[in-house]
Amino acid sequence: MLQDNDVQAVEELNEAFRQITEQLARVIVGQQQVIEELLSAMFAGGHCLLVGVPGLAKTLMIRTLADTMALKFSRIQFTPDLMPSDITGTEVIQEDRVSGTREFKFLQGPIFGNIILADEINRTPPKTQAALLEAMQEYQITAGGRRHRLDRPFFVLATQNPIEQEGTYPLPEAQLDRFMFNTYVDYPAEDEEFDIVKRTTTDVEAAVTPTLTGEQILKLQKIVRRLPVADHVIRYAMRLVRMSRPHKGDAPDFIREYVSWGAGPRASQYLVLGAKARAVLHGQFYAGVDDVRAVAFPVMRHRIMTNFNAEAEGIKPDDVIQRLIDTAKVKQDEADGSGKLPKLFRSEGPGKA
Repeated sequence: MLQDNDVQAVEELNEAFRQITEQLARVIVGQQQVIEELLSAMFAGGHCLLVGVPGLAKTLMIRTLADTMALKFSRIQFTPDLMPSDITGTEVIQEDRVSGTREFKFLQGPIFGNIILADEINRTPPKTQAALLEAMQEYQITAGGRRHRLDRPFFVLATQNPIEQEGTYPLPEAQLDRFMFNTYVDYPAEDEEFDIVKRTTTDVEAAVTPTLTGEQILKLQKIVRRLPVADHVIRYAMRLVRMSRPHKGDAPDFIREYVSWGAGPRASQYLVLGAKARAVLHGQFYAGVDDVRAVAFPVMRHRIMTNFNAEAEGIKPDDVIQRLIDTAKVKQDEADGSGKLPKLFRSEGPGKA
């Protein structure tokens, strides 16, 4: 639960969100939803996968986001010949010139940073992709039989091209599940594209100023976790996830028809965490059902595997998630008996059930 001094921290995070958005707007045109999802994942302590066609400024967006924070930034360009040691680091033999003795010394790789841009992550073989698994889940890497801790905060922001499949290696489901959000980067609107062309065809370069330090981000991550959420909101998030599993009794008919595998428990955790982060970014002091619905697509779209029937009819995971949102309802008895929030919050407006 939030403490008295946490209320000011929520306001600080909302102000930080506004400042970072303003800084990004100097370089990035539009993409407000993408920026919000990126920041929600970061302040919830998760990782984010950005999927979009080439030329939509995915790499520039991540690089600019890193520039708005006083953090160590590393960029890894994934290629077919990239080796795991190119990411994690390697041990080399080093000779002491005084004593003449030799010993192994570990040279850190680019994974030892705060914000890691994994560019075109699907262009490297699974052996190299797996080098990120331990770092993303346990915030450490193992080399030469020794564990090396990574500095916190630690975020992996990966990009992926969805249309060019030649020479690519799809991420395994276990690794996809490590990403809190799978964010789609869409084409800009006409007015936004006009601004992009106008800005990028001049000799004027916009500069951004760091607004947050690592210590501040760690503090704000704790605030996100302390944000209250009612029991009926948690049960609603669980209901969305449990209904996506075709082999269980909670699944509606369209799930059994179009889905081969549904989302696991990590989806429920990330729905609640993502809802908390989104609520704080918007200056709210509790997370509601609307916040869960808002993060349902980036949390669940890479955790639902559609089958041949869905592919034949052109049904995508997002279509399945939308039908789940339309089907899953908040049970009134759960909301009335939640007991987690004051009654005035539970009855405040249709979007905060």
